[in-house]
Amino acid sequence: MSADPITLFDRRAWRMHRDRAARSGCVGFLHAEVAERLIERLDDVRRDFHTALDLGPHSGAISRALERRPGIERVVAADPSTSFLKGGLGTPVAADPELVPFREQCFDLVVTALALHWVGDLPGALIQLRRVLRPGGLFLGAMLGGATLVELRTALFEAELTEEGGVSPHVSPAADLGDVAGLLLRAGFAMPVSDAETITATYADALSLMRDLRGMGETNALNARRRTPLRRSTFARAAAVYHEKFGLPDGRIPATFEILFLTGWSP
Repeated sequence: MSADPITLFDRRAWRMHRDRAARSGCVGFLHAEVAERLIERLDDVRRDFHTALDLGPHSGAISRALERRPGIERVVAADPSTSFLKGGLGTPVAADPELVPFREQCFDLVVTALALHWVGDLPGALIQLRRVLRPGGLFLGAMLGGATLVELRTALFEAELTEEGGVSPHVSPAADLGDVAGLLLRAGFAMPVSDAETITATYADALSLMRDLRGMGETNALNARRRTPLRRSTFARAAAVYHEKFGLPDGRIPATFEILFLTGWSP
């Protein structure tokens, strides 16, 4: 895998995955849960915000909550997927979080849920978000952490190594909790805070989990990904390893999502 963060992800593939998810009805339970937890954090802030940016709105849970919030006069929803933007979310802008296309100091609030783990240059993206905030503006973010889908990664690694004699990346690399507060500080945010929470979903089998990931738009968009499907034997072994190592007493399997929450203020 290239060490260059700019080439880490296939931006076109990521956008197409989100378009496909939007067109197919979108599996939104994870994004909705994370959005609710972000809004709860916002409820603890005792100040008014007039203009807000929802970066990566997905199915629109945050944009809708912000539009109902007293004091907020305008919400801009920015997503690379025009299909997600067709839901009438605020002021829609087609934009990739790798390049935030807004002038400096034009928002009082920036909120982003589960989009920043698809950014190759996370420090650069955070710097851009800090610059579009007015002095005293608030940034609230949530992204997937390194413990996300550890069960699936383990099962795929063991199965591919056994069946095909080698492995390819299936799950994106992710930041660790110990790093993100430092990244906020480097990006120029004041009073940076980060914390982590774990959300665990259960599934009947690995295929059901993969269908949900596809429906979320969270499937593999690494440039270094394999371009051919897994062999049937590889997938069958991965499913067996998943159940053997992580299966629950009721026969279902868990899927772990580690959510890193980031908070910072524009000085």
